[in-house]
Amino acid sequence: MKPINRMTAALALTLGLTVSALAQAASISGEVKKIDEGAGKITLKHGPAKNLGMDEPMTMVYRVKDPAMLKQVKVGDKVTFEAEEASSGYMVTKMQKAK
Repeated sequence: MKPINRMTAALALTLGLTVSALAQAASISGEVKKIDEGAGKITLKHGPAKNLGMDEPMTMVYRVKDPAMLKQVKVGDKVTFEAEEASSGYMVTKMQKAK
């Protein structure tokens, strides 16, 4: 393999691993504690959420981006989710039951 091809392959691999690591870092593991469909909110007990600046486990109330997410889970379900800080507080943007 030519040196330039090796460098290109190494760069592509490094970039792929970095993107994968960032995606995993944004995913948070938690447990559903309460669901308030009327308000579009969910209470989640979760581990650290480094992308939100939360270094310690905690229980928090989040708004949900799509209220349909609340119909897919019930209290006690283990979930993985992604959240972001919005003007109205923290918002769950993606959520699925943990495997």
